[in-house]
Amino acid sequence: MTRRMFRRCGHAPGALTPEDQAVVDQFRAMLTAMRKPQPWTPGHAQATAVRVGPFLERAQPRPGDDHAPDLIAVSLVHPDTPNAAAYLHGHQLGYTNRGWLRCETAAILGIWQPAYAMLTHAAANLPLPDDVGMDPAHYALYVEARKRDDSLDGFTLLRLGPYTQTRHAQQDYDRLTAALDGRETTLVPGFRVSARYAPFDVSDHQLFADPYEADAVALLDAAVAGVSA
Repeated sequence: MTRRMFRRCGHAPGALTPEDQAVVDQFRAMLTAMRKPQPWTPGHAQATAVRVGPFLERAQPRPGDDHAPDLIAVSLVHPDTPNAAAYLHGHQLGYTNRGWLRCETAAILGIWQPAYAMLTHAAANLPLPDDVGMDPAHYALYVEARKRDDSLDGFTLLRLGPYTQTRHAQQDYDRLTAALDGRETTLVPGFRVSARYAPFDVSDHQLFADPYEADAVALLDAAVAGVSA
């Protein structure tokens, strides 16, 4: 009776193929990254690894909204970003329609490392859940008084936010712009007053007036009166 030995072509018994070795190396790198995450520091605009249920996701902080110790604004991005194929795959799995989100810093494992990619929903080819544990980080309106000599000197008269829908922010922006028309240089002597539309700064939330509790133009009038008093 002839004894036959079955082995992988071109490899000694027990040897790993290059493909298998790559998987093993990737797994070992992931374990090392989990055991020794790189600490995340607020204010450095670094991509972070954020816990979403039993998974980890790559989160990109919003510039200017990443310096608070407890709450920052981030967007969840496909782990292979910026590769071209990542956008299409991310769109299919719900990464591209989340917008900016409020992320508790307690949910951050550390700075994002490529080794974490195998722990994402994308690696499992699963869509992001409807509830990722983060509320939307909306936009806001800022009414500012700037020196009329084209310098950047000035101050913020009024902060309105957060707006739960973009169209509401646009409506108030249009109303404020109309209210300022012809009065930009007379409301505050020596200054030009204007409104701008920008991201809601979650770290300074206590400075904002709730636009759903009062009329935006009335809040502007009150702010101007406070300066003139």
